[in-house]
Amino acid sequence: MAFSLYNTLGRKTEVFTPRMSGEAGFYGCGPTVYNYAHIGNLRAYVTHDVLVRVLRERGYRVTHVMNITDVGHLSGDNDEGEDKMVKSAEEARKSVLEVAQFYTEAFFRDTEALNIRRPDVVCKATEHIDEMITLIKRIEAGGYTYLAGGNLYFDVTKFPNYGELALLRLDELEAGARVGVDKNKRSPHDFVLWFTKSKFENQALVWDSPWGRGYPGWHIECSAMSSTYLGEQFDIHAGGIDHIPIHHTNEIAQAEAGYGKRPWVRYWVHNEFLVLNKGKMSKSAGGFLTLQTLVENGFDPLDYRYFLLGAHYRSQMQFSFDALEGAKNARASLLDKLYAVAGRTTPEEAAAAETAGFAGKAADYLAAFDTAIDDDLSTPRALAELWGLLRDSSVAPAVALAAAFRMDRILGLRLEEAAFSRKADVVDGAFAAEIEQLIAERAEAKKAKQFARADEIRAHLKERGILLEDAKEGTTWKKA
Repeated sequence: MAFSLYNTLGRKTEVFTPRMSGEAGFYGCGPTVYNYAHIGNLRAYVTHDVLVRVLRERGYRVTHVMNITDVGHLSGDNDEGEDKMVKSAEEARKSVLEVAQFYTEAFFRDTEALNIRRPDVVCKATEHIDEMITLIKRIEAGGYTYLAGGNLYFDVTKFPNYGELALLRLDELEAGARVGVDKNKRSPHDFVLWFTKSKFENQALVWDSPWGRGYPGWHIECSAMSSTYLGEQFDIHAGGIDHIPIHHTNEIAQAEAGYGKRPWVRYWVHNEFLVLNKGKMSKSAGGFLTLQTLVENGFDPLDYRYFLLGAHYRSQMQFSFDALEGAKNARASLLDKLYAVAGRTTPEEAAAAETAGFAGKAADYLAAFDTAIDDDLSTPRALAELWGLLRDSSVAPAVALAAAFRMDRILGLRLEEAAFSRKADVVDGAFAAEIEQLIAERAEAKKAKQFARADEIRAHLKERGILLEDAKEGTTWKKA
């Protein structure tokens, strides 16, 4: 099966075919660094990480670009409200750039804890103003803009394909649109490419431009910076579903108007929300949960990664601490299975098994795993294949371990680091095989309702320093 992705542009799953053979240009919308990332934000970056891992495992040379929004993002996507960066700086009594640097570092601490690989290019908006101005000048030269009230606007009526990503019809939008807060707009759906000081009298960060001293609109940064590093057309753009109707729609309009090429991006990938009982998690609404909050409640960051992998990225997830506790327990059971397999082999034997290649049952598990991943990143099904592999005592330990490590190059649960870390649980290979045989015999005894025999096996192993733990995923063991 070829690797396929659900493309929001067209609303269908498509086989991934890059513009250039063997290359994959990928841009993921990064954080606005005025506060800590909340766990809903972090879902997007786990999705991006899995996608990049898959592309690399499939042999593509990937260039992964992510922006850092450190200027110009208003609290409303429609050019409304306060500047988030300025507001946060005022509250902290620090400069905008000090606030941005603090939260940028906090963001990357979170992503590292979640085993999210750092993008190849991390670009700050404040360091790419010239590129934004260059793109705006091209848009202006094409006749897509107008000046009003000191600001330069994009006229959506001049762009026939506006709203294609969000399946919006401009004539219907115009008929039912409310009157925008910005009275300078000809249409409520027009958006600002460049603000001058007329928007905020004391704007913290401003630059000279052909339209006056000011700062860029939020949407232009992604169009300009992604194309700076990936070219005027590239393969994949990703972000949350909340970006579809405005931010990504406006990005397309700007880029295609400025560069004169369609499609600007081939594949648009959007992850669903993580929701609490009260609805979508939002920093602007307050009361959001950070990764550190989870840690303070006794969870490992990888428990949260496992929790996210348990649902498809396009499915809305309901978060609760009970659900996260379930993921924590499931990951602990998975690690127990891993430790049991690792206790019957060595790192050298596992490495040799991968070098030799996979056949038989191990190859079947890997093929099913790949089929799941290639079907629009179906991580729940992929996890199920990992579980099946580690439970299957017919697969030689070294081979099972090597296959699990290969799967984890995509899942990112740090299994290879963990496998031989629990030294106390490593026992003689023959004894480990005996333990697994007794566990299988005990399972058959329980199925036959021979509970006395099942209890006898448990007691026998306990006397020999082995504790059994039963869970819905199966029985695991560890040294007492």
